Amino acid sequence: MGEVRILEIKENVFADNDRQADKLREKLKEKGVFLLNLMSSPGSGKTTTLKGTINVLKDELRIGVMEADIDSDVDAQTIAETGVKAIQLHTGGMCHLDAQMTEQGIEGLGIEDVDLAILENVGNLVCPAEFDTGASKNVMILSVPEGHDKPLKYPLMFEICDAVLINKIDVLPYFDFDMELVKNYIHQRNPKAEIFPVSAKTGEGMEVWTNWLHRQVTDWKL
Repeated sequence: MGEVRILEIKENVFADNDRQADKLREKLKEKGVFLLNLMSSPGSGKTTTLKGTINVLKDELRIGVMEADIDSDVDAQTIAETGVKAIQLHTGGMCHLDAQMTEQGIEGLGIEDVDLAILENVGNLVCPAEFDTGASKNVMILSVPEGHDKPLKYPLMFEICDAVLINKIDVLPYFDFDMELVKNYIHQRNPKAEIFPVSAKTGEGMEVWTNWLHRQVTDWKL
């Protein structure tokens, strides 16, 4: 009986995607465009947080947003209300975006007049973490109602993120959520991760977060 050839498809797919991501990152760097990959689970307040971020920064930075979802254009319409350029990306059932899909989105968005391009990735804590989109920085949102144990359950998401926004801190009194414990869990996974407790609803903490993001964009252009 002959030998069976085994192909490590998943590894090959990731390696190819990583090469494409590096090329996209270099291309955006040359054009002075900072790409933020924003991830979270559904219901974390990602779009609301994004709207608050845009409202703070849109007078200082030219912003374009790519809203990724399996279907519908609800989020893109919501973001367009802020006055920035926004497009909807349908993933055709895929639960993530990879570098090639992101580049197609960049081409559709148009970045000639953009300093900060934001990719609002598909909402889940598993698939988006596995694929490098070519982003300058990865950021995720963890909301208080989700619980402080998420860094233990979804380690890769927290390992790849440069910053974590802990959203909905206005409801902390109503949930069994330990802020110090979650910070400890996050730093166990990623000691370098910046952590920003915020409330997209009340605006608490948003200034600290947006100041950090503004510095990242400015430094990227140097």
